Amino acid sequence: MSDPSTINGGVCVAMTGKDCVAIACDLRLGMQSLGVSNNFEKIFKYGHVFLGLTGLATDVTTLSESFRYKTNLYSLKEDRPIEPETFTQLVSSSLYERRFGPYFVGPVVAGINSKTGKPFIAGFDMIGCIDEAKDFIVSGTASDQLFGMCESLYEPNLEPEDLFETISQSLLNAVDRDALSGWGAVVYIIQKDKAVKKYLRTRQD
Repeated sequence: MSDPSTINGGVCVAMTGKDCVAIACDLRLGMQSLGVSNNFEKIFKYGHVFLGLTGLATDVTTLSESFRYKTNLYSLKEDRPIEPETFTQLVSSSLYERRFGPYFVGPVVAGINSKTGKPFIAGFDMIGCIDEAKDFIVSGTASDQLFGMCESLYEPNLEPEDLFETISQSLLNAVDRDALSGWGAVVYIIQKDKAVKKYLRTRQD
C-alpha cells in the first residue's frame, strides 16, 4: 500500500500505426485484490484527442472532468478543437501545478493531428514530465508485462486492423499476468476521419 497509484489497479496502452493510432485500457476497478466493478473505463475523449488515465480512481475522475472543462474552454476561445500536441502540454502543466501534492495517475495521450494527419502518443509521470514515443506508451500496474508484450508484437506502420490485433493481444496477455488489472478491456482505433470503439472479453477471475 506504499504507492497510492496501485490501490485501484488498472492498465493503459497506446500504440501508433500507419496513419492511425490505438489506445486501450482494462475495465477493472478494485480495492487492491478486491474487485469492485468491471465497467470502469479509463479512456476519455476530448474532441479528436483521447486520454487514458490509470492510478487512483478518485484522481482519475477528478482529472478527467478538469480536462473536459479546460478543453471546452479552449474550443470556445480558439474556435477549434484541441490538437494532441497542445493537449499534451495542457496535461503536463496541469500535473506540474500540483507537484507538491500530486495526482496519483499515469496519463497516456493518443490522437491524430488534424492538419498533418500524423499519429501522436505521449505519456507522463505524476508531475507532468512528457515522454513522447514513436511506437508505444504504457501505464498502470501491468506496465512491466505490457512492455514485454509490446516489444515482442509491435511492428512499425501497421494497418488499422493489424494494429487492433496487436494492441489487443498485448493487453490481454499482460493483464493475465497481473492480479490488479483485467476484467474486460476497451480499444479505440483512431484514424483522421473516425474513431472505432471495440470491447474485448477477458478472464473474470
